[in-house]
Amino acid sequence: MNNMRLAYYDLSPELLQGFRAVKQALEKSPLGVPLVELIYLRVSQINGCSFCLNKHTQSLRENQETERRLAELAGWRVSSQFSPREKAALEWAEALTYIVTTHADDEAYLPLKDYFTDQEISDLTFAIALMNGMNRLAIGMRH
Repeated sequence: MNNMRLAYYDLSPELLQGFRAVKQALEKSPLGVPLVELIYLRVSQINGCSFCLNKHTQSLRENQETERRLAELAGWRVSSQFSPREKAALEWAEALTYIVTTHADDEAYLPLKDYFTDQEISDLTFAIALMNGMNRLAIGMRH
C-alpha cells in the first residue's frame, strides 16, 4: 500500500479500544480461536487487506494450521480440507462481506443452525463484522 494516510490508532484510541474489546471477547468465544482466525483470514482475502492477510496467516500458523488449508482457503467450496461446520461459517462470512449483493439471505444463514448454537452464530457474526471493520480501517488509512 501507499504511505499511511492517518495514524488512526493514535487519533482515535478510544474507538479502536472498542474493536480490541470485541477481539478479546471473541478469543473466549466457544467458537474457538482457530475458527475465528480462519474467518478473519477469509474476510481479509475478500477485502484484499495485505496487513490483515499477513497477521492472520501468521496467527493460524502459530496455532498449527496446515499449509494446505491455508493454500486452499480461497477455494474452500471445492476443497476437501474443510468440515461442513467450517464451510457453513465461511459461507456466512462471505454472505456478510458481500452483503450488498447477498443481503445475508436464508441460504447462507440457515445452515448455521445445523452446526452452531445461537450464541455461536451471534459471536461468528461479530467476528465477521469486526474483521470487515478492521479491513476497512487498514485499507482506508493505508496501514
